[in-house]
Amino acid sequence: MKLTGTITALVTPFKNNELDKVGLRQNIRFQLENEIDGIVVLGTTGEAPTLTSEEEEIILRIAVEEIRGKVPLLVGTGTYSTEATIQNTKKAKELGADGALVISPYYNRPTQEGIYQHFATLTQKVPFPIYIYNNPIRTGANIKTETLEKIAALPYVFGVKETSGNILQIQEVLQKIGHGNKNFSVISGDDIFTYPLLALGGDGVISVASNLFPKEMKNLTQAATLEEAKEIHFSLLPLFEVLGLETNPIPIKTAMALSGMPAGPCRLPLCSMNGQNKAKLETFLKTYKPKMEVFV
Repeated sequence: MKLTGTITALVTPFKNNELDKVGLRQNIRFQLENEIDGIVVLGTTGEAPTLTSEEEEIILRIAVEEIRGKVPLLVGTGTYSTEATIQNTKKAKELGADGALVISPYYNRPTQEGIYQHFATLTQKVPFPIYIYNNPIRTGANIKTETLEKIAALPYVFGVKETSGNILQIQEVLQKIGHGNKNFSVISGDDIFTYPLLALGGDGVISVASNLFPKEMKNLTQAATLEEAKEIHFSLLPLFEVLGLETNPIPIKTAMALSGMPAGPCRLPLCSMNGQNKAKLETFLKTYKPKMEVFV
């Protein structure tokens, strides 16, 4: 399953610290109405570490019901435990997801060999499309390109969400793994790196900004030429910057709430946005007008 374009890393809306099921359905419908290319639930932006297993299942069931195969549905299933990751991935498969987005083990900081064995064991135990998620800032352990090459050769591995923030590593991944490989997607995990990755031959983005601006992010990944994509990128750059004022998903959920969309607050240990930063964000949203031309 080749992933391309703009895939939204969906927030998890809350009301009174409880899962907002109606709001979740509204947000998914908003994405589908704007013809997004895919949806991820239970990821970092979805505050998966704070969710109960019951809430995770409800979210996944709602997503399957609402999407009904219209676009690919990926589920964040990775943890710092290989066995728990296997069980989560089996559950995602059983409930009707199209694939799993699996972050490398965090906190316990495995060696490169341990990272490889983690994914090798997962693909052996669960025959299901897997997309690797490399985010060393969150995990404390980078997946080196040579390790990713080995992982990419495993069965059922169809791509990587590259969030290293290292343009040299991104280029290496594209050159050594993505280039010429029609069955392996190299997807940006940072909105701000979408254009550079596309210019180097990448396939798209798993986006935070598209929770609120799906059309605009899709314009970026569907631009007919790199020159047009560059124009759209620079029009979106102020948005990317303001959504980076604090830890994701604090700014995007605050922006959605200010815009009248279901979001609610984050769950602890993520807290409300700093007052000064919230004021900056509110002022920005009142005047912001991104480039709206559609290039297809």
